[in-house]
This record gives sequence, C-alpha cells and structure tokens, in this order.
Amino acid sequence: MIEQLFGSKTRVKLLHLFYGNPNRQFYVREITRKIDEQINSVRRELANLLSIGLIKSDTTNNRLYYEVNQDYQFYTPLSAIFGQGAMPAPTPVQEGESPAAVVSHDIRTVGNVDIAVYTGQFTRDNRAGVDVFLVGDVNHAKIQRFMTDLELQEGKELRYTMMSLKDFKYRQQINDRFVANILAAKKQILIDKHGLLQ
Repeated sequence: MIEQLFGSKTRVKLLHLFYGNPNRQFYVREITRKIDEQINSVRRELANLLSIGLIKSDTTNNRLYYEVNQDYQFYTPLSAIFGQGAMPAPTPVQEGESPAAVVSHDIRTVGNVDIAVYTGQFTRDNRAGVDVFLVGDVNHAKIQRFMTDLELQEGKELRYTMMSLKDFKYRQQINDRFVANILAAKKQILIDKHGLLQ
C-alpha cells in the first residue's frame, strides 16, 4: 500500500534506508546492494529525491555520496513514517525493523551494551578515529564475530573501540580527548541507554 502512495517500490526502500540511517552517507553501488534494486531505477529515484531536496549529495575522492537532508521541511513527519521503528522495506532487513534497529538488536547480543555508535567511515567524519564505538559490559569473542559480520555486510574493514560504562563516564568527566572527539563527531546513535550522548 505504501508503494502505491509513494509511487515506487524503489523510492520507498530508499526512504527507509535514508530515514532509518540519519547522519549516514551511502554511495550508489552500496545503496543498490542494500535495497536489492536495479542500479538504473536507484539512480532515477535518487535524482528525484535530490531534486525536491529530500536528500543531499556530496563528492569525496571522486565518489558521490547521498544522505537524508535533515533540514528538509517535512523531515520530521517523514522520519516518523520511514525512520527507526517504522516498517522498512529494504532487504536484507526483516519486515518490521529498520536497518539501524536490526544492527542494534545484533549489538545487544554481544552483552550489556549501554552505548553503540556508528561514526568514521559510516558518517565520513574521521574526528573520532574509529568507525564503531561501544560502551558496556560486552563479550570480546562475540564482539569480534559481530564486527567480522558487519565488515562483510559493509564490504570494508572497520575500526572499533569498546570500554566500560565507568571508564566512559570518567573519561567524559575529565574531558578525555578521545571521548570528546567521539562526542563532537558526526555519528549515528544506535543505542544510548542512559542519554549520555544528548
């Protein structure tokens, strides 16, 4: 039904991908792989969304990246429809979960995770010096398996750091440079149990 309302299955999948992953940028082939649609229809719909200002683009190292435009006038209502917690269409995401929700569910299986953040390569902001940042009491073997799976899914090598909640709070208190850089960097927050990243 939502495809009929928005006129295109590819467009709906793109909206779920972008609104389910705010602050994250994607290039065309990555998008094509994630939503499992033909590259020509993806390019056509990206051009449509770009022309109305719903998404924006940026070129880095001769590669064109796209992300949701959070300044778009209807960002909030569209985010309520297509964002985290909404029912997404993209494969391999299961029905009823957003891409970020699926990943955060997977992250929760590695232990008691208080904070989980994508930054670095995911948001093209290397101030943090890492791509995945985790805080909590996690199982090292499970996090290693999770990162291996995530690297396969993303098709690239990823850097990650984890620390205890006590360590994070202490570092935040003393304005530790590494933690300060993560807080300042552009990021996609997957889990923030205690609202420490607000």
